[in-house]
Amino acid sequence: MRVNPDPTPTILAALATTKQDEETALLQMSSGRKVNKPSDDPAAAAVLVENHDASSRDDQYLQSVGSIQAQMQNADQALNSIVLGLQRAISLGVQGANGTLSDANRASVVQELQGIQQQLMSTANLTFQGQFVFAGTATQTQPFVADSSTPSGVRYTGNSNVNQVAIGNGFNIQVNLPGSQLFTAPGSDMFQSMNDLTTALQSGASADAAIASVRKSFDYVTAQRVFYGNAMAQMDSQQTYLNSEKLGLSTQEDSIAGADMATVVSNLTNSMTARNATLAAVGQVSQTNLFDFLK
Repeated sequence: MRVNPDPTPTILAALATTKQDEETALLQMSSGRKVNKPSDDPAAAAVLVENHDASSRDDQYLQSVGSIQAQMQNADQALNSIVLGLQRAISLGVQGANGTLSDANRASVVQELQGIQQQLMSTANLTFQGQFVFAGTATQTQPFVADSSTPSGVRYTGNSNVNQVAIGNGFNIQVNLPGSQLFTAPGSDMFQSMNDLTTALQSGASADAAIASVRKSFDYVTAQRVFYGNAMAQMDSQQTYLNSEKLGLSTQEDSIAGADMATVVSNLTNSMTARNATLAAVGQVSQTNLFDFLK
């Protein structure tokens, strides 16, 4: 029979092992995860890194979607305000063209039309988070300025470009229409039509053509709102998809890294039992000597 003259290293190693097992079980119990560092399960850790990267990208896309949704809702509300303004201008034009209207009443109509035109320009200069929404890609430039040298009295200073934002992997969406397309398109220049209507009523000339022009601008801007409706529908759909994907990634992570609490408690109990047994063995070893083994 071989007798280990110095069992201390073996006992210390056993104590270290049981202590490590106990600490691992306590960490899993507190975190709810069985993979807390790469060495716990290298293969699972690699999958979790990819999972976290995908979830982080989804968060960025969702943040972009949220910001764009707010911008587009503001743009759509602005267009609704413009449509209502043009609708009121048409009504005033018909009222002002009535030959029985007194000069004072006609002057009042003209004054309200001028106020509507100022409101239209102010709305067309809508800003969102410090950027002009209808300036194309020149978002730091006020797109519409008063200019008496132009026929309409308003000059467009933005550009005709559009902004695009990534809201998914390989999925970019156009987020704006330039003001030149929305409000000053050839044949549908709302500022020109408003100016013509005001001028006609001021001069007492026939306003029929000007009223028809304002009505055409009304129809045109109304049609352009479809772009924002379609874009918001796409973003709603993408938002639903991204949230669904994040839920799937979270479920996958729980499956890979989630700890089975019953198993963890069992492992902790076993580790504590092994440690107590080892400590008891230490107490026994300290009371024995070589003669105890020769009896």
